Amino acid sequence: MPTPQPPRPPYPPPGGGPGESDESLAAGIRGGTDSEVAQSTALLIARHWRPVHEYAVICLAASGSVSNMLTGAAFHQVFDRLKLGEPGTALRPRLLVTVRDMARLWAADEDISGVLPVLRKPAGARGMRAAKSLIPENRVLAERSFQGLPAVARCVLWHVEVEAEEITVASGLLGMDIETVAGVFEQARDKLREGLVRAHRELAPSKDCRFYNRLLDVPIRRGGDLLPDVRQHLDECRYCRAAAEQLGHFESGLGVLLAEAVLGWGARRYHDSRPGRAKQQAVRLRGSSRHGGGGGTRGRGRRSTLLSRLPSPRRKPSGGTRSPRALFTGVGLASAGLLTTLLAAGMWSDDGGADPAASTSGAVPGTDSQAATVSPTNPAQLPAVPSRTRLRNAATDLCLDVQGEPRAGAVVELADCSGEVTQQWSYDDDGLLSSAADPDLCVDAHADAGVVILGDCVDTDDPRADDVRYDLTVQGELLPRWDDALALAPAGEQAGADVVVKVRDHSTTQRWLVDEVSASPGSLAVTGTDAPPSARPAGLADGTA
Repeated sequence: MPTPQPPRPPYPPPGGGPGESDESLAAGIRGGTDSEVAQSTALLIARHWRPVHEYAVICLAASGSVSNMLTGAAFHQVFDRLKLGEPGTALRPRLLVTVRDMARLWAADEDISGVLPVLRKPAGARGMRAAKSLIPENRVLAERSFQGLPAVARCVLWHVEVEAEEITVASGLLGMDIETVAGVFEQARDKLREGLVRAHRELAPSKDCRFYNRLLDVPIRRGGDLLPDVRQHLDECRYCRAAAEQLGHFESGLGVLLAEAVLGWGARRYHDSRPGRAKQQAVRLRGSSRHGGGGGTRGRGRRSTLLSRLPSPRRKPSGGTRSPRALFTGVGLASAGLLTTLLAAGMWSDDGGADPAASTSGAVPGTDSQAATVSPTNPAQLPAVPSRTRLRNAATDLCLDVQGEPRAGAVVELADCSGEVTQQWSYDDDGLLSSAADPDLCVDAHADAGVVILGDCVDTDDPRADDVRYDLTVQGELLPRWDDALALAPAGEQAGADVVVKVRDHSTTQRWLVDEVSASPGSLAVTGTDAPPSARPAGLADGTA
């Protein structure tokens, strides 16, 4: 097995000559002498060890000896395939995917996970094992397109867009001159988009989806408005909404799209942690200060404009503003403006919530033209007193509860729904999900390696602010802001099961139904408990938002 952390030579390889490309080093592993094999192995490990190891830490949700073992095993497996003739081009994404898949396999093996307890962390390999798919459903088209590109194009796109490295790095890894690699990069972006459009057409579930294929791509590419019938189709078709959202990433944010399409698990954390990205942000900030704040956000603004034209699932366009986080995550996220409007409308109110007739019909009360009007003094129309609700899991029909006494560190679990105050929660407009039993305690999905506990509600300027904050989607998913590729879900189906973070898969186990409590002071009565599902209070999980 390769040495865990060999000395790192200058990177990128000096000179960028053909004798120093990844492929030429792979050729040395395939057919060189013992000394050539050893030298080629050491150089390839030195080039790629650090980012691959960092992704291993993300996959395991822990650093230490096991992450070193996982990284070394991934290199060993990939090098064995190189010996059998696989090309050495675009090696980085292949190594990262091997780390991910190996972590999942190790977690599924009871003997291995028995001696390596770190594999049992729900936020790490155990969560990967439980996930139905490691690639989100709304990234399948991008994955298919990327894997269909030539290896040289995959290498350039990955290192420039995902790793945020200079094009000279890709030039050195490929053993090609910079001008040639720059041309490959431009062509690769075009081919990636063409492949995504082609995949959308080939995998289309209906004739309508195929018909709207070009009508969807061309306006987004040119920055124009979508035709009314295309917009109407997007309202009804999740498949085409996902395609439109992926096409929107080509204006900016292509690195995020590629990372999520290839890695899935932990992709956003890996993407955001790349050293080159921090340098790019520093350059943008300096440029913004020199140009009065306008120069550093031009690309993001254009992309926001594009995505703002895409309708949200099963929701008519409204006057509410959409947060950058909602735009960035895709059409499926509820914006802060929408969420506070729903709060004001009574979905989470203390007065019993939705009107029974409106709940039965699936309509959201208070969304008519009068109720939706906001005042200049209170634009969100928030209730004066924080509202309370129970959160009922759509798959298990059990409620979110606190194990034992409410205190910092107490485990959050599933329990039979009751009127206990520990089952009552308040969702604030800044993303805090606090306990009614102690409003100073909030749901924390990061402090205990992905097992959800109660923690202190911290201010937005605190380094741990995102650990206790969530975005609420129109499907009723709670996405932790420290990684919105994850969602809160129960670890089991029985009362007493822990609540953990898992890869977001849009299943019913990750949906939470709003279940309003009675408005009477001190009363523990709950509305809608014995009502059939169709007559329960309307919630975001119903998708009627």
